[in-house]
Amino acid sequence: MSKLRILYVSSEVDPFLNTSRIADFVRNLPTAMQERGMEIRILVPRFGSINERKNRLHEVVRLSGITIPMGEEEKPLTIKVASIPAAKLQVYFIDNEDYFQRKFVLTDKEGDFYEDNHERAAFFCKGALETVVKLGWSPDVVHCNDWMSSLVPLYISTHYKNHPIFKDSKTIFSPHNSEFDFTFSNEDLLEKVKLGEIEDDNLSSLANSDYSAFIKIGAEYADKVVSLENAENNRIQSIIDEFKSKTYQNIAENDLDFFEKLYLELAGN
Repeated sequence: MSKLRILYVSSEVDPFLNTSRIADFVRNLPTAMQERGMEIRILVPRFGSINERKNRLHEVVRLSGITIPMGEEEKPLTIKVASIPAAKLQVYFIDNEDYFQRKFVLTDKEGDFYEDNHERAAFFCKGALETVVKLGWSPDVVHCNDWMSSLVPLYISTHYKNHPIFKDSKTIFSPHNSEFDFTFSNEDLLEKVKLGEIEDDNLSSLANSDYSAFIKIGAEYADKVVSLENAENNRIQSIIDEFKSKTYQNIAENDLDFFEKLYLELAGN
């Protein structure tokens, strides 16, 4: 039997960037699943605070030439790769000069939330999936972590639903505790998020254009929602209750048997 293939999509992973517990979760769980015989890939944004020389990132030339539709524009995608030496895990970094060549992550030097973080999230999610297509690596399960990866289940359920790479892929969405208090501009949010034949009706969960909107759309389109025990957030809880029929709540981050069983079930094993 071929190895189970698990793709993790996240805003960060230790040791490259660690601003929250997400980074530790996306380091520890994939490592454990690889030790249990699964084939793992991790995709994160290449934020400017990640030191390329120190972390030995290098551009994957064979994956060059991709552009990502962002409203009426096409933005070039650069893909870089590095490995977590101790775990021998490959991490792919989604990069674009306009979105990620900044010294800071989600806020500027004054601590203000970037107004285009919604665009950065949309570009990251689209770029992540196009990277997987270019790799020709078909994941059995795609495990998305928090708001910045929340559009991936939408795209897999709509634009990529018949694509040979993703047609059998199942998705999990895990909200974490990275709540932000910011509302994006309604003027261009939907246009930046759209991909292919996606219509406004598919994006009704984004109506509020805020943190809870991104969590809601992730939960809406994912096959399963896994709420971790550290996600103590009233807005998250109300959304989870709305999708409780497909949600597992208060799961410990180190409950490896739970995650292994869930991955196997989703993959039909």
